[in-house]
Amino acid sequence: MFNLTQLHIYPVKSLAGIAVQEALVTERGFQHDRRWLLINENNRFLTQREVGALALLQTEITTEYLLIRHRTKPELGMLQVPLQANSSERFTVQIWDDFCDALALDDAADAWLSKALESKIRLVYLPDDSPRQVEPERVQMPMNVSFADAYPYLLLGETSLADLNQRLAEPVPMNRFRPNIVFAGGAPYQEDTWSELLIGGISFRGIKPCGRCILTTTDQDTGLRHTGGDPLKTLATYRTQGNKVLFGMNLITLGTGMIRVGDELVVL
Repeated sequence: MFNLTQLHIYPVKSLAGIAVQEALVTERGFQHDRRWLLINENNRFLTQREVGALALLQTEITTEYLLIRHRTKPELGMLQVPLQANSSERFTVQIWDDFCDALALDDAADAWLSKALESKIRLVYLPDDSPRQVEPERVQMPMNVSFADAYPYLLLGETSLADLNQRLAEPVPMNRFRPNIVFAGGAPYQEDTWSELLIGGISFRGIKPCGRCILTTTDQDTGLRHTGGDPLKTLATYRTQGNKVLFGMNLITLGTGMIRVGDELVVL
């Protein structure tokens, strides 16, 4: 028997996530998950791969606002961004090899983030009517994703992390891998094989294991890279397929509705 133990949303791609007790499942991902994005002066996306300090920007969702605070710079105060973007200014942004329309937000948000990160930054929002297709070579049906790397959901088992940590000199927490859905039960890496599953009665489909990157070496509490007990190098010794180091399972959903910590996960 498998049960959900953690649920996470990441409102702004690569900023700190939020642990929640319940989340609304939508086609693009959990409601509010990675609908905002930081971009540079070339309208290209920014992540912790380039700027580890993004982990220091903490996020919160209220009924009306996305709130952002800097963990180590309280003097900056709090950035408050309306959940309902009221901008009509659209322009094209790049995320990996994708180009999609995004909404510009206000200058005050851009100024706050630029000061926090000591670089010229813009914050943009992905509206519902801006398509961004998941990998069409693997998902033939029309299916959109947020500003997540490629797929709406990332599933990871507690036993998989426990197995990895047994191999590390310095165990790492689950937040290094930024999953959306964490479950207990079963054998390590069992999620690799799952293709059809129900979570809280909602249908999900496993597409492919997730290829990992240098972000897994970033301490999510400090924004610093850690080379001691490097989880990526350790995973590479036994979890490499082709040129990818795999950990966790990418999912799409075929339904909508709420799922909650404690819900049963059923493999079909």
